[in-house]
Amino acid sequence: MGTNSELIDRIRAEWRLVLPLIPTYLHLILSAVSPIFVGAHSSLTRPSSAAKPLRSPEVKDEDEEREDEETKMEGLSPLDALKFPLLAGATLAGLYFVIKWLDDPAILNKILNWYFSCFGVLSLTRMLDDSCTTVISYAFPEMYSLHGKLWRFAKGRNVMIADTEPEKSCQSPLPGRLARLQFPQVISKFLWKIRNSPSRSLCIRAHLHQIGDTHIHLFPQTCSCFIIALACILYYNIVDKPWWLTNLQGFGFVYSSLQIVSPTTNWTGTLILIALFFYDIYFVFFTPMMVEVATRLDIPAKLLFPRPGGRGRPGDRPGKRQVAMLGLGDVVLPGIMIGMALRFDLYLFYLKKQQRKIPDSKNPQDSSSSEEHSTQDIIVKAPWIPATGQWGTRYWTDPRVLQPDDRLRATLFPKPYFNAALSGYITGLICTLVVMQVFGHAQPALLYLVPGVLISFWGTAFVKGELKLMWKYDESDDGEEGKGVKMQSFFSLTRQEELSKRAEKTVKEITDRGSEDEQDDKQNGEDKPQKDRGSEWVSFSVNLMEGKCAKNRKLPPAKEADVDGVVEEKKNV
Repeated sequence: MGTNSELIDRIRAEWRLVLPLIPTYLHLILSAVSPIFVGAHSSLTRPSSAAKPLRSPEVKDEDEEREDEETKMEGLSPLDALKFPLLAGATLAGLYFVIKWLDDPAILNKILNWYFSCFGVLSLTRMLDDSCTTVISYAFPEMYSLHGKLWRFAKGRNVMIADTEPEKSCQSPLPGRLARLQFPQVISKFLWKIRNSPSRSLCIRAHLHQIGDTHIHLFPQTCSCFIIALACILYYNIVDKPWWLTNLQGFGFVYSSLQIVSPTTNWTGTLILIALFFYDIYFVFFTPMMVEVATRLDIPAKLLFPRPGGRGRPGDRPGKRQVAMLGLGDVVLPGIMIGMALRFDLYLFYLKKQQRKIPDSKNPQDSSSSEEHSTQDIIVKAPWIPATGQWGTRYWTDPRVLQPDDRLRATLFPKPYFNAALSGYITGLICTLVVMQVFGHAQPALLYLVPGVLISFWGTAFVKGELKLMWKYDESDDGEEGKGVKMQSFFSLTRQEELSKRAEKTVKEITDRGSEDEQDDKQNGEDKPQKDRGSEWVSFSVNLMEGKCAKNRKLPPAKEADVDGVVEEKKNV
């Protein structure tokens, strides 16, 4: 009886110690999960199980290739699974010895902070820009449902059109029940201007002597986000380093990393996480390097969470800011695998929509294919529909009123693997906090996060009987025969040469784009008298446009879709 009462008293005492820290730990879990959730959904691209979206025949093949390259992620090879812990360990050891040599790492902090700022401005701009687009989509969605009717935004008309016969329109730019609110004409016009402002851009055309013509589109929203990001970075490096600004930069790094890096295959991602699993254990438990570098360096490579009342742990230096911290590696590395789980869900979604078609001997295309695949049916893939964004439209629209071919249905695919991997990450994070609180010592988070993510991910495949399908899944394959590319190591010379060639091609396309636009204007009868540029060295022009250049904004041809999503293109006679 006495033993039980002592145990209860011990539990009560521990609970009183943990209770003030619960808001901090909830803040930590939410801050780690949110960028993973958002970044994973922003990383969705066309899987190999989906066909390329139908485009207008007027769009050039070069433009299609350029758009595909822009959405291509940087893959990792199995060799990178060995290089990652070696490079990370060498970097960590180098920073540790430099800190010991300098004694006061103030100079090192300044150098690293400005170094991270170069990437922080771009990543933070991207995150703020996408965040503004999401907020605006909640206020002004592309469509919404009300009383069983679907209302869509009619571009260029400043009205919402209902999918009814006869056609009905609404003059209010607000969605749902808010559309019933009556505003003066001045306020209504102002709201429509706000709604149309994200699609407007400044087109800056430039001519450089003996180099070429080019044009750049600057969107006001993106420019505003860049100014805000630049101001945050300058304030962080010059004035002060508050914890929330450190976290803001960290969120930007995580958000951008999940859209750029892919493990390519599930087993490659598993190898990388297992290798870093042992790396984290060694440098936290068997060396002082990890804890020393994390506590002495004040750089935006970690997430900070202030402890209530500024209380710290015994042994901390007096006057030191008392915070709990989580390294960005503990968010990015499992997050890359969680993002791949979401893309695998999308792959399965389109894989189940595929249909088998018997070759038709009357059709010349089918007859030629039947000669090559006499014993094999033709696989008809559903066309790819972008599954990112439209958060506001999802909120305001009832899925029951959507048409079978509606674009919004592409975002409503089942996500069992993503939910399982994310649940395993949250479970591992909670275990990390519990063990850290009980033993009062810093814990290698990957010790708990890696098993949580991998067991949940592969366990779901085992239960669903899809282990073989998961093992063969490869994001380097675009689904077209004869175009599979063997993934090279991210650090290989071949990969670096490929990146440099891609950059040179992009620069060449930008310089050639201006002359192509002039030729298009002449063909459309819009040739205007211009000065002879042969004697001009530099010239600029600025125009306000709706969206991007018309060449890149052409709509696909009319198409019909059945319930299964297989598309047949209409032929213009």
